[in-house]
Amino acid sequence: MTALLWALVLLPAVSGAVLAGAPSRWARFAAPVSIAAAAATVVLSLVVAAGRPAVAVPFVAGSAFGLSVDGPSVLLVPTAAVVTLLVLVFAAGDVRTAPGRFHGLMLLFSAAALVTATATTLPTLLFAWEVMGAASYALIGFWWRSERRVTSGLIAFLTTRAADLGLYVAAAAALAGGSGLALRDLPDAASPWRDVVAAGIVVAALGKAAQLPFSFWLSRAMDGPSPVSALLHSAAMVAMGGYLLLRVAPLLAATSWAATTVAWIGAVTAVLLGAVALAQSDLKQLLAASTSAQLGFVVLAAGVGAVAGGTAQLVAHAATKALLFLVAGAWLSALGTKRLAALRGVGRRWPATGVLAAVGALSLAGVPPLALWATKDSVLAGALHESVALYVVGLAASALSAAYAAKILVVLWRRTPADAEAGYDEEERGTRRIGTLLRIPLVPLAVAAATLSVLGLPPLAGRLRELVGAPGEPVATGWELAGSAVLAIAVVLLMWAGRPGTPLERFAALRGWLGLERFAVGGVGRPVL
Repeated sequence: MTALLWALVLLPAVSGAVLAGAPSRWARFAAPVSIAAAAATVVLSLVVAAGRPAVAVPFVAGSAFGLSVDGPSVLLVPTAAVVTLLVLVFAAGDVRTAPGRFHGLMLLFSAAALVTATATTLPTLLFAWEVMGAASYALIGFWWRSERRVTSGLIAFLTTRAADLGLYVAAAAALAGGSGLALRDLPDAASPWRDVVAAGIVVAALGKAAQLPFSFWLSRAMDGPSPVSALLHSAAMVAMGGYLLLRVAPLLAATSWAATTVAWIGAVTAVLLGAVALAQSDLKQLLAASTSAQLGFVVLAAGVGAVAGGTAQLVAHAATKALLFLVAGAWLSALGTKRLAALRGVGRRWPATGVLAAVGALSLAGVPPLALWATKDSVLAGALHESVALYVVGLAASALSAAYAAKILVVLWRRTPADAEAGYDEEERGTRRIGTLLRIPLVPLAVAAATLSVLGLPPLAGRLRELVGAPGEPVATGWELAGSAVLAIAVVLLMWAGRPGTPLERFAALRGWLGLERFAVGGVGRPVL
């Protein structure tokens, strides 16, 4: 079983390295090879999730290179593998430029995410964390002849790198505090080093998860190819920031401040980035802001100790957001635009794709019985157990989720204006069709977005709590589930009955992601240079 665990992380890594460096004459083999490697990785992920192996080999003085499939990773590893496979199928029909380099980098990116999810020591985590960040830089700036795209990759890379320094501080503090570098031993570090360890990990995780004040890099990440956005926002880099906080929840609870701080950062991010999403006029920017907001629920879960609820939210969000980003990519390929005004009525033009997108949007809204309805309530149940104020803020964030998801529905299904085609081909020349390879991955993702609410409902909710080692976590009551359902449906109906657009679109600060990038560049970047 340990050999299969090694194969799980080495197969995509080696395949990716070979493809990325392959001669251009082998380009036609890139997509089939990457899809085959990803399919084999899915099989391996399911086997190791069932067997839950662990392995450790000497790595650096005082610490091993340790991998283990346990706790939240039992669900997250197969999720990351399946989403990667579906995204690569989509990419085979979408990305024609340098396919070897693209598919190779995507496999390396996926391998780094898998190592991150299974790492048991800080050096192992750092190794994977760094590769994941470097691969994201190369993928966001994949079309390197465009200065803006390369700059976007650089901004995303430097922002997350600045936060990543926290992991180095945490490792040093763990050694100074005498706990060693194993993740499970970090709560045993002596005070005050334990607080330094917690602070370093929190900063690094918030950076990767695009939480305040680091959220703006996710807006820039939208300049990468659509498959990159789909993987990065669903089951890879951003998700790993939230996952790390769930993984070290005992460390957060062992300090006097970290758990509360993390919970409030997650809750506030869910509200403010929800408002940012509602103000956007670009579909991918709306989805990007909603990713920060939805990961805010995961961060909130880590802060209140709702590890099972946060894990369920991560998995359900991965399926929902991968679906929506791939739909946005399909329409960008077909129509050459992702501007909401130009996409009005597009669900009527391609009804099958429109229905699948509607499933994703309704799941994002928290409408029952779709995925993010019950999983979000699992998180809010933990918040209510800790603080009524946190619960109220979480409910406000849920209402905003329903509002920005309903905004997508209104765009998809309202009748097309006579001059709609005037907005086509703004970013690239559209093909006016959606190919088979672009449609195939949408179906299983829509099925997952429709059914994964079972992770937050009995009996699977209880089984999940046992799986992550938190059998005593609070469970959402029937009244809480019913209340959130009524809230989501009411908001969706109000948005549908209203005019296209929202009053928040008039606020430049919200459209510009709260001015965070301007502050980072002007207040930090230029003085440093």
